Amino acid sequence: MPRSIAKSPVARSLQLLAITFILIFSSLASAQDQPLRVGITPVPPFVMKAGNGEWEGISVDLWRQVAAGLGRDFELVPLSFQELLKSVENGDIDVAVGALTMTSARETRFDFSHPFYQTGLSIAVPKVKDPSLLSSLGALLSWRFVSVIAGLAGLLLAVGFAVWLFERKRNPEQFGGSAAQGIGSSFWWAAVTMTTVGYGDKAPVTLAGRLVGLVWMFAGLIMVASFTAAITSSLTVSNLQNQIQGPRDLPGANVATIAKTASEEYLQENRVRHTLYPDLSAALESTAKGETDAAVYDRALMQYRNQQQGDHLTILPGTFQQQLYALAMPDGSPLRGPVSEKVLEVTESAAWKGIVDKYLGNE
Repeated sequence: MPRSIAKSPVARSLQLLAITFILIFSSLASAQDQPLRVGITPVPPFVMKAGNGEWEGISVDLWRQVAAGLGRDFELVPLSFQELLKSVENGDIDVAVGALTMTSARETRFDFSHPFYQTGLSIAVPKVKDPSLLSSLGALLSWRFVSVIAGLAGLLLAVGFAVWLFERKRNPEQFGGSAAQGIGSSFWWAAVTMTTVGYGDKAPVTLAGRLVGLVWMFAGLIMVASFTAAITSSLTVSNLQNQIQGPRDLPGANVATIAKTASEEYLQENRVRHTLYPDLSAALESTAKGETDAAVYDRALMQYRNQQQGDHLTILPGTFQQQLYALAMPDGSPLRGPVSEKVLEVTESAAWKGIVDKYLGNE
């Protein structure tokens, strides 16, 4: 009988290597056949559900073109924002699609594609109404204006009463008569002295009366300046909200924003007093109602949401704290390179501007 020839160690190693390659390629082919799990979170106008139940938006339209370029099927998995970040970090989803801002802190948790949209923070303030005669008359009837007038009248009455006490017996020609007449004359003297008009028709003659008059002359200078400032403030249509013209005006204001976002981080770093809201709609509504002085958030998102809510706020021109949006993938994902390549192809194409303008309008 022919004797069987034993395989050499080299042959066995080659055989094992071939089997390994076959298993690897088989698993890769199987993975390619599996649809990608794409996590999304509603962030209009980047991710939102249309009336027919389909998902659409800038980021969704971008991803559909990227997936088509990759030749991959996918399934959309709606998640909350916090669930989206956690899922991509744990590898429970293959790609996170939304309006994710690229930050160094997030880069340590998962990988980003090339950015597809550049934006920044902006400020929304209540719309300023055009000044009119009625608004000016309304300011004259405001409680602040009336309280200033009442306070000034009370002070004039107190000074006049003090002068009347000293002058009513020694100077009856100017401050005499009944109590009402004497106090009325002293009230008139206090008023004309404060305004530095000083008609000279009445003047104290006693030492105590003249000392009161001397003090009131100097105090009157301060009173006139304070009164003028108070009246101007009451009649001015502008208030704290429309005095905000940029980021430098935010300190001292109460700013609305959303928790755990780049806008909250900015406000914390710059020590700006702020109030957190569960979503952008609530934050903008608080500013429109006057509960907060301004809202700070990503410009594109705030611009779109403001339009949807009736355009009650003014979005100040310009952005600050520049931000980049990108798709996110688990750390070390093999999809990072191919996805980034397709993102660049889409954003460099002529059709990209049409996608953006479709949802944001032609700014």
